[in-house]
Amino acid sequence: MPPPVFRFAPSPNGYLHLGHAYSAMLNADLARETGGRLLLRIEDIDPTRCRPAFEDAIHEDVTWLGLTWERPVRRQSQHFADYRAALEKLTALGLVYPAFESRAEIASLIRNKERQAPWLRDPDGAPLYPGTARALPSEERQLLLQSGAPYALRLDMAAARAHAGELSWVERGEGPDGETGTVAADPAAWGDIIVARKETPTSYHLAVVVDDALQGVTEVVRGQDLFWATSVHRLLQELLGLPQPTYRHHRLIRGADGQKLSKSTKATGLRELRAAGVSLTEVRRRVGLA
Repeated sequence: MPPPVFRFAPSPNGYLHLGHAYSAMLNADLARETGGRLLLRIEDIDPTRCRPAFEDAIHEDVTWLGLTWERPVRRQSQHFADYRAALEKLTALGLVYPAFESRAEIASLIRNKERQAPWLRDPDGAPLYPGTARALPSEERQLLLQSGAPYALRLDMAAARAHAGELSWVERGEGPDGETGTVAADPAAWGDIIVARKETPTSYHLAVVVDDALQGVTEVVRGQDLFWATSVHRLLQELLGLPQPTYRHHRLIRGADGQKLSKSTKATGLRELRAAGVSLTEVRRRVGLA
């Protein structure tokens, strides 16, 4: 039997903090304990937020954490052709449609609906897309495409679920409410997700399942904040005929205020800890791996 394959897959849109350190070191520990392989992947599909300086810092930080990983490192921005091929498969199945509304227009649609009743929200708390573009007449859709209007490509969730059937995954960690073992997937909770945009032939959800399959990842170890996103990943795996890895979602590292550490809140970065002389032993203690 081939060895298990783990991956640490940060985005270079900010500096890594203790939450990233925990996930990276946990992946490395599990790979070492099981005789497995560890991959580093750079998830840089968003050119507006990703920066070379942040990518350089990722390499510096994971080296400081004592990780060793296989080369070459996969950078998502170099593999758009792989994601485009997956997108074409979904399109051929009749499961993708273009949506032309701006974020402001979508927000206005939802406000109007909420005047009548509370609107459904996804597991992250964001309102579901109303689905108005799904019913757009084909002639109007073609005119908009020909005009060069910006659009997002969305997955027709109802049709996708009907095509895929009931889904589940094997959870070796636990979800936010202690879910473990065989977990029933609920992709419908996310509505008609974006799978690509006019200028970018992929999304986080699509790229991550394609990458895991192409890289032979067998063990996905990541934070509990992505637990219910696994429902979407299982759906895409089924639709694209991709293998299903085993999942292990881990606890989140939180600050003194009880909130999860975040790049956006300027959580103390590993580079600051390193500059302050904090040892690797102390980092492991702080994240509960000592």
